[in-house]
Amino acid sequence: MTKRINLALQGGGAHGAFTWGALDRILADDRIEVAAISGTSAGALNGAAVKAGLAQGSRDLARENLEWLWTQVGAITEPHWASWLSSISPMAVSMGVEASSGYQWVDLVSRGVSPYLTPDWNDRALRRIVDRFAFRHVRSPQGPQFHICATNVRTGKIRLFTRNQISTDAILASACLPTLFPAIEIDGEAYWDGGYTGNPALFPLFEPDLPRDILIVNINPLERPEVPVTARDIQNRINEISFNTSLLRELRAIEFAQRLVRGGKVEPGAMKDVIVHMIADDALMRQLSVATKLVPNPVVIHQLRDAGAKAAGAFLDRDFDAIGERSTVDLIEMFA
Repeated sequence: MTKRINLALQGGGAHGAFTWGALDRILADDRIEVAAISGTSAGALNGAAVKAGLAQGSRDLARENLEWLWTQVGAITEPHWASWLSSISPMAVSMGVEASSGYQWVDLVSRGVSPYLTPDWNDRALRRIVDRFAFRHVRSPQGPQFHICATNVRTGKIRLFTRNQISTDAILASACLPTLFPAIEIDGEAYWDGGYTGNPALFPLFEPDLPRDILIVNINPLERPEVPVTARDIQNRINEISFNTSLLRELRAIEFAQRLVRGGKVEPGAMKDVIVHMIADDALMRQLSVATKLVPNPVVIHQLRDAGAKAAGAFLDRDFDAIGERSTVDLIEMFA
């Protein structure tokens, strides 16, 4: 039996390779039909790759697009090297990147110097990749609906881009970290990373013609067992909380709506009774830091891809029957 779902793809820089692995596993399962995608930052990049393939009616092409994207970012997929990379600790790599003189210099400059005064090497590198997307298919009415979001710098409000509004600039806006890149201007408005206002935006997936199920691929740990005390860990946790806030806000709104529906306080059909699922690997993500989000590393990208595929496979094995029937995320416990 084919089951229709909506995908909500979180942003998190190069950690979006986890989403690559998860999507690759989902696309390999022909029991799943993707009805709509909402993505932010790296989630927008992943979503565009999937949308372009599915708009042409091809799961295999969507998977090829994802591999092409992450190979451009820095992934190594050759089997011999991939096997060797798997033996390296992701925590060791993360600490090594963070301790490197290059990263420390960039981090120091980003904290004290406006991005309008520094070279835009990273912006140009990402633009070269995004410019090669098949936008005719990314904007197509065929295949799943596709939405990405950015943050309006002037108003602080979320801006949703869909269909013909999606462009290289829209995707770059969704991934524009304000300490590293100048704001992206679109139609006279300046935009920063969508993670501040919708990471990812869930509300576009509430439309009545879409299925009830939203599968969130989460790449920023929601919880950490210990209070951070080092400067490194404090900055890392600030980043995680900042980029999870909008998601938690929307999940709380869903939980509130579910309580109203269960309590019979609204007319049947007045509110969509959303079903929520999540694919995540917080144990792995807790070993990483902001450094490996900002500096693509082949070791980490490879391990994140494999972890995403494994987590998605576990979800399908464990919870496929729940799709269309019940949430597998306990929102009541989450917000208790």
